[in-house]
Amino acid sequence: MKAIRGVLNYLKEMGVRKIFGIPAGSVNALFDELYEMSEITPIVTKHEGAAAYMAASYAKYSRQLSVCVGCSGPGSTNLVTGAANAMREHLPVLFLTGAVPVNTMGLNASQELDAAPIFAPVTKYSVRVERAKDLLPEVVKAVRIALDGVPGPVHIAIPIDLQHETVEPMDCPVPLIRKPILPEVTVLKEAVQKLAEEKNGYILAGQGVRNSVDQLIELAETLQWPIMTTPQAKGLIPDAHPLHAGVFGFAGHERASELINEGDGKTIFIVGSSLGETATNNYNQNLTKHRYTIQMDFDETVFNRKYRVDLPILSDIQIGLLYLNDELKQLGVSRPGRLKQKEVIVDGGMDEYNTQNVLLRLQKYLPPSTRYTVDIGEFMSYVIHHMPVLDHDTFDINVHFGAMGSGIGAAIGSKLAEPERPVVCITGDGCFFMHGMEILTAKEYNIPFILVVMNNARLGMVYHGHTLQFQRSHASFEQSPIDISALVSAMDIPSVRVEALDDLGEELMQELLKHKGPVVVEVALVDNNVPPMGDRVKFLSSFGK
Repeated sequence: MKAIRGVLNYLKEMGVRKIFGIPAGSVNALFDELYEMSEITPIVTKHEGAAAYMAASYAKYSRQLSVCVGCSGPGSTNLVTGAANAMREHLPVLFLTGAVPVNTMGLNASQELDAAPIFAPVTKYSVRVERAKDLLPEVVKAVRIALDGVPGPVHIAIPIDLQHETVEPMDCPVPLIRKPILPEVTVLKEAVQKLAEEKNGYILAGQGVRNSVDQLIELAETLQWPIMTTPQAKGLIPDAHPLHAGVFGFAGHERASELINEGDGKTIFIVGSSLGETATNNYNQNLTKHRYTIQMDFDETVFNRKYRVDLPILSDIQIGLLYLNDELKQLGVSRPGRLKQKEVIVDGGMDEYNTQNVLLRLQKYLPPSTRYTVDIGEFMSYVIHHMPVLDHDTFDINVHFGAMGSGIGAAIGSKLAEPERPVVCITGDGCFFMHGMEILTAKEYNIPFILVVMNNARLGMVYHGHTLQFQRSHASFEQSPIDISALVSAMDIPSVRVEALDDLGEELMQELLKHKGPVVVEVALVDNNVPPMGDRVKFLSSFGK
């Protein structure tokens, strides 16, 4: 059989059911084999970068390996940003790229590029295969690396001729089961003692708690400690929970900042956060100052990176939290009776036609379980600061890597992974002009989601940032207004143009949710209010002084 067929057979056994990417000459052998493999559906996108964002989102919400394919040369380089994004989020994505035939390497062949070293800094493993018999073993090795330990993306470049070569059939290896990272018992016992004896403390939760929310809430209720989340983790802890103190970091909340800067908590337990810039409000030293710091993560490189950690706990987070909860019970640290949930009101004033009220009006009429994939723009800070968390895992905010347009691909990947969950992408005109054509991908595959485009005819976050930092903004940050709803209508995709707050009503939103494919809501709005970005501008202004 062809070498590439062996790879696809293995991926099928691994549970891969979708492959994201774009066909081209250097990967046509792979796509040709899919004619005979109905178990795997190729999701053909409009741009390789968007395919990478879809694959990453699909990996996140399906909790399994995802696969993304691009051609040699430009297809490969278009995937690199998505690989870097997956690396930052610890998502297992297998990137397969074509390469020129082995005997033409170095001869300036069409689309020639040695992509392996380019992917190396943004993946856990990157290699170019140069013998057909090595292809499947390399794929198996790469998949193991992607899933094991700290999950992450991997890359394999495959020359055209090797894909077509006939190889001896090989038994597909047994599908890999990730070996859990178990904590050291002595370290956990020390943590339990510290948590049990400390009356005043805080919990800071990052995106790493995504699949361990119940265990984290149980711990917080047992200790009666407030929970703060990083911006990346918004959506994991419902606002109605009485111990939820909001978001700390970029566009965060006053109460969370007060606890960190002025609170009397003597211990802080950091769970699943690498403590990057946006998670720490520009590396605020008050986070751990005069506090005993415990940090739990499955990535040991996050310990003592920027902040001194008194007790690092290397562990899969769910396993570590389960142990802590059990040991606290054994010590008699009991959870009080059922805590009274807070009342969460979605609509604030709802008078002025501004970004805050538009987002709240949307949320008011959408199901509480709706997942919002949020792109990069001034609207992102409004989402973090003002939109309440009504249900579990309801926000996907890429503030960590910050790739414009990634929210659009994330919406499609999320919907494919969890078809029953309503999905809304909140993006801007700047992001839309980068990756908005993926609305056609959603149309072609009948993927229903609502794409909300905040259209202010400018790069809003850049405009406000420059205005605040330099007291001026370059004219090139703005553009002539484009009627995006008309553009989308030309693609035969349902669209609505919103020009006033009253244009957004319950009847409209319910109607949009019924569509069997994508729909677009264009919000034509220039909001000159300063976005709630927190200390971001102050941090940028510190340079050049």
